[in-house]
Amino acid sequence: MDEQIQARLIVDSGCEIGESPLWDAARGALYWVDIPAGTVFRLKVADGGMDRWNFDAPVGSLGLARSGRLVVAVGGTVRLFEPESGHHALLAEVEPRFPEFRLNDGKVGPDGAFWVGSMHDVPPDRQRPDACLYRVSADGRVERRIEGLKVSNGLAWSGDGRTLFHSDSRGPWIDRWDFDAADGTLSNRRRLRELSEAEGRPDGGACDIDGLYWSCGVSAGCLNGFDADGRLVARHALPVPAPTMPCFAGPGLATLYLTSLRKGLSERQLAAAPASGGLIAIDVGATGVPVALFEDLP
Repeated sequence: MDEQIQARLIVDSGCEIGESPLWDAARGALYWVDIPAGTVFRLKVADGGMDRWNFDAPVGSLGLARSGRLVVAVGGTVRLFEPESGHHALLAEVEPRFPEFRLNDGKVGPDGAFWVGSMHDVPPDRQRPDACLYRVSADGRVERRIEGLKVSNGLAWSGDGRTLFHSDSRGPWIDRWDFDAADGTLSNRRRLRELSEAEGRPDGGACDIDGLYWSCGVSAGCLNGFDADGRLVARHALPVPAPTMPCFAGPGLATLYLTSLRKGLSERQLAAAPASGGLIAIDVGATGVPVALFEDLP
């Protein structure tokens, strides 16, 4: 079922674990991170200008705040970061077991809170299902919302904000929840899909406005598109063996950007897929759901 698709290498960033692409429409910029390097990248799409910032611990993910700052998962903490000045301030201590457990995939939800999961940061055969999904509000309050995870991942919301998709990359499964955008209440958990290594363990995800959930198959070099009932309706082979997260960006949110990793790939794999660790772009004929903003202003 794999469909070959034309992919463009946008930035050869050489990330060990590239993750969390994020479109900032106000600045016309795309952010992403290299987790173990603790690096945040910013590409100004119109002119190709690049910026980068380094943190003192692994950076798992980030989101946009209404003030123009970024909300960033750093190690076991969540910080507010001002890109232009480089100033950052602690918002919340979220994962007290860092570095054994670190923060991973995170996004701002329709409720204006930062949803961020943790992972047991040890080899897969030693991982325990003790990681969690947290909700962090602008006042620094931390709520534990889902427990029993190995690698929390795949956060994405439907266009109407009423459905949350969430995965465990080492489950490996994708779930969907009913979501209340007023207060972030989760209910009616359903197993969307369980996936094999060959099908593509679910890493990061993104939703389009037609209701498809796009999931990077990190173990199979593919991008999978599932409908709301978990049916596989599209599968695109990618030029990298380990894609990590998709993000709709650019004019009209019509381009899908993807990050990928180099960590753990053999020299032969890297020679065959030199774009690994870079930022690539493809066209899947879909339009993305706009990102929500962290409510850090009164």
